[in-house]
Amino acid sequence: MDVYEAVTSRRAVRGFTDRQVPRETLERVLSAAAWSPSGSNIQPWRAYVVTGGPLAEIKKRAGERLAAGDPWDEPEYEQYPPTLKAPYCERRSAFGAQRYGALGIAREDLEARQRAASANWDCFGAPAALFCYIDRGMGAPQWADVGMYLQTVMLLLRAEGLHSCPQMAWAKFHTSVAEVLSPPSELMLFCGMSIGFEDVAADHARTGRAPLDETLMFVDGS
Repeated sequence: MDVYEAVTSRRAVRGFTDRQVPRETLERVLSAAAWSPSGSNIQPWRAYVVTGGPLAEIKKRAGERLAAGDPWDEPEYEQYPPTLKAPYCERRSAFGAQRYGALGIAREDLEARQRAASANWDCFGAPAALFCYIDRGMGAPQWADVGMYLQTVMLLLRAEGLHSCPQMAWAKFHTSVAEVLSPPSELMLFCGMSIGFEDVAADHARTGRAPLDETLMFVDGS
């Protein structure tokens, strides 16, 4: 698979089989992803790849909290600005309409939306997950470095025939994840990432992208 195919075939898959991902494959992907760029090569990410019993325990703890109606953890970072201006708010709304529309869930059916969202904390059935942390003292440029690292991981997973789903949703249960992983206190959970083989029987409506002229301008003097 060439890099163009990896980029264009990567998407947030929300349905995985229980087929196990070989440890050597994950090691190969993460070893190569270590070459991701970062300012002054500080490599501000700290990743935990979790499978088997530990992942089952994280899913169990999150599921129990959902069933009990426990509130989400106090947020450690702002996932979206309080007021999301145009065109970003329209893009976010369009994503929600497409995502839940594909599942046959009406906009006003909040209970069904919550049930669908709860699949996040089962990793959509994936047998492997990556939890990505960043040091609390890092600034916006280092968060960008983490994003480049995660994109590199996802593209390498595609090269291995695997799919993924990056999930800021896991930050809402960061204490439950920490109970299992015991990260150093100076680390903050940015996101999780479900990893596995796609369940092709599941319905995956792919979100479109804005027209190129909305996000790109060529300045060439012509």
